[in-house]
Amino acid sequence: MGFMDNLVKFWGKKKKSTGLAESLVGHTPIFSQFGTDIYASDVVQQAISCIVQEIKKLNPTHVRESGMDVTPVNGSLQRALQNPTPFMTTSDFLEKITWLLFFNYNVFIYPTYYVWKDEETGKEKVIYTGLYPLQPTQVDFLQDVSGELYTKLWFANAYNVTLPYNRLIHIRKNYSVNDYMGGNQFGQPDNDTLLSTLQINDDLLKGIAKAMRASYQVNGVVKYNTMLDKDGSMEKAIKDFDKKLQTSESGFLPADLRAEITAFNRKIQMVDATTLKFIDEKILRNYGVALCILTGDYTKEQYEAFYQKTLEPIIITLSQAFTKILFTDNERSYGNKIMFYPKNLIFMSTSETLEMIRLLGDSGTLYENEKRTALGLRPLPELAGRRMQSLNYVDVDLAPQYQMQRKNNQGGKTGNEEE
Repeated sequence: MGFMDNLVKFWGKKKKSTGLAESLVGHTPIFSQFGTDIYASDVVQQAISCIVQEIKKLNPTHVRESGMDVTPVNGSLQRALQNPTPFMTTSDFLEKITWLLFFNYNVFIYPTYYVWKDEETGKEKVIYTGLYPLQPTQVDFLQDVSGELYTKLWFANAYNVTLPYNRLIHIRKNYSVNDYMGGNQFGQPDNDTLLSTLQINDDLLKGIAKAMRASYQVNGVVKYNTMLDKDGSMEKAIKDFDKKLQTSESGFLPADLRAEITAFNRKIQMVDATTLKFIDEKILRNYGVALCILTGDYTKEQYEAFYQKTLEPIIITLSQAFTKILFTDNERSYGNKIMFYPKNLIFMSTSETLEMIRLLGDSGTLYENEKRTALGLRPLPELAGRRMQSLNYVDVDLAPQYQMQRKNNQGGKTGNEEE
């Protein structure tokens, strides 16, 4: 609890007089994180897992954009992105915040840092040390007399702390009717419709299990064609019947001429595969995951649709939420951003991507780092601002000099002129 202790200690000294924040929808801005009823469904867990396993492949990078050129920035923020906490890798971090986003429709991340001051110039610099996903059980939105927004976070272990809202990375899902939180008007996931579908699915599965158990009960009647008197014939017949049951290995019960077996014509009505598939797909549609994605049997076009419909909106949301909090207005004006590069999520084949790069790169319209990012790779500092074209792949700025040199060597004729 060292991190939380320091958090409470640091911000506890800076409390201001605050009251509940105003809400345009008229609800008190106090939100409790809801339960996890829907996550008892294996279909729900599998659907979210498909999304989580793709998001954790992202490569978060601090970049600085200048026009169409992109330059990576190596600094404390990039180190924090690569090592968010002492007990999390980058993929762990992305996995956790994605699960929390689908659990609660809201994720709060606290960036830790300290301010370093240059004694000679007097300039201050923020040094980031970590990014901590928080799991509050309740969130209160407060406002001071100046109108600044605060969040009071309550945790399961009785900790509570009040933080400026602009110190928290807040990622929301289904941000609609509530002023502050994702989800419904109370800041919670609205799962009523999904729960109804899950109940139908559960009833179907329980019905199948019940029918299967019934199939192992009484399946026929043995009729003896002789009179069983009181001299022990009945008891002897029952013992013989038990013995025949125990020794039967083929599944057929042997009988002699005195016994007649009448089997029950048992027709167990199972739910057809089409109905089960419909129910599964109805659940999966809530998360934008097709059945082929769930099974892993998808085409390039199907994965492209999954990426554009389901993954890309999350990636854009992550990028904008991190950029908004981790940079000041001035830093953002200079093109500083947090980009989540999908190196392993690019749905174009390698040959298609290379062909695109060749067509555009030969004309000098692509920066070298644009070629790398088209392949899902991080840009390199040494390639910043460089473009190459097909004249032996020289710098674009040097191409006219190269062509003039050829013209002079040919006595004033270029390679395009006729002899």
